[in-house]
Amino acid sequence: MTLQQLKYVDAVATCGSISEAARRVFATQPTLTESIRALEEELRTAIFTRTARGVTVTREGEEFLSSARQILDDASRIAAKYTGKAVRRPQFSVSCQHYAFAVEAFMEVVKANGADAYDFTLRETVTSEIIEDVARHRSEVGVLYLSNRNESAIRKILRKEDLQFEELYTAKPHVFLSRKHPLAKKKSISPDELDAYPYITYEQGVENALYFAEEVMPAIDRKKSIRVRDRATMTNLVLGLQGFTVASGVHAKAYNAEIISVPLALDDEIRVGVIRRAGVSFTPAAEAFVSAMRGLIEGNRTARRRQNS
Repeated sequence: MTLQQLKYVDAVATCGSISEAARRVFATQPTLTESIRALEEELRTAIFTRTARGVTVTREGEEFLSSARQILDDASRIAAKYTGKAVRRPQFSVSCQHYAFAVEAFMEVVKANGADAYDFTLRETVTSEIIEDVARHRSEVGVLYLSNRNESAIRKILRKEDLQFEELYTAKPHVFLSRKHPLAKKKSISPDELDAYPYITYEQGVENALYFAEEVMPAIDRKKSIRVRDRATMTNLVLGLQGFTVASGVHAKAYNAEIISVPLALDDEIRVGVIRRAGVSFTPAAEAFVSAMRGLIEGNRTARRRQNS
């Protein structure tokens, strides 16, 4: 077993593709494939499963991968200490629903990182891909929500993938709309009052089951509905069409200052949390990311209490 083989395993697990991993580590596909095959034979363990959709880590491979990444991190720290040059850039990847506070927390982690070089990834994506990214080792952390409408289905999927959910906070649904919106000054808004305005939601690709929806209020119940993929488009349509969306009510400095939130009179709760692989400890970067999110959430709540007092 060599450090180079461990680097190959790490790259394939991260990319989920032999070809993409080969480009990342500057190796040919045959070299990378043969190296991993030899390692699996040496260990008498299948680290990966090859399918038409790509490469996934086996249950046995998950335990090996965790140890391999620890060895690579230790080797990098030793090299940095004695040669002044690390052999592995710090890596961190997170997949999340479209939460501005998650983006802000990610920026805090990047700014606090002391390495001269690093390889970080932030993916704002659909719910099914968040779960798949964490299950397939493409992301260390996933950020999504549970509610009365989706919890049973989502938890069933998480159990199947051997993932666990850890709650960050619970909030009542809020309507996000423009400061100039006709309903902006109301203390609370009922779903019926929103019928005249377009409901902007995030589309979920081919996995469009209702329990994957990013919004707790189903778009299927609305008279006017527009689906988008990215947050910039969402913001433009909310401002330009007197549209609205539904979220947790937690603001962040990264969010457009022209958009406010008003409580929605809907009998449900949004329980935002992180998902991770069961029994796997967070890296320091992941710990810092989750801690930063908790800090931003608490800061937002404190600001709201002062505003309402």
